[in-house]
Amino acid sequence: MPASKTKQALVAQRRSEMLIMKIQGRTAAQIAEHFNISPGTARSDLARAVKKAKAMEVQDAELYRFIQGSRLETLLRAVMPLAIDDGDLKANEQARKLIADITELFGLKVPVRTEISGPDGGAIPFSSGEAAEVMALIDISDRDNAEIPVINPDTDLDDDEDDVGEDLDDEDDGDDSP
Repeated sequence: MPASKTKQALVAQRRSEMLIMKIQGRTAAQIAEHFNISPGTARSDLARAVKKAKAMEVQDAELYRFIQGSRLETLLRAVMPLAIDDGDLKANEQARKLIADITELFGLKVPVRTEISGPDGGAIPFSSGEAAEVMALIDISDRDNAEIPVINPDTDLDDDEDDVGEDLDDEDDGDDSP
């Protein structure tokens, strides 16, 4: 049977107060004592309050992003005819900035290329992204003065895995049963 609206409102209010108390540095035991509930109930209520706050924060951020995006697009629609039709350089620059703002707001920027630095600070050649190349780079990542390996992209990692399996099968596990 679902809780009454009044009880739900009281629990929501209690959880909100509990969250404030936790932010102030009180322990779950202190909070439980304040509300005359068990420490387990206090911990679960705090966990639910945090989870709900995170969900609301995400919703608020999405709403903010939507509103700001709409505003920027309205401004862009006003500036774009001046930039394109009239060739107004100032309007062109404004349009470019608005497009950059929209791109950033919605996370549409192209990823930046990165380099993996070798032990001497120089770049390590990383070209194919093949598993053998990645594994070799991981292998040398923690070593000081490691040599940069020459990677053969035709190397098949499955062959190595088969060898490991065969070694395990050959070991005597002490079980003489067939």
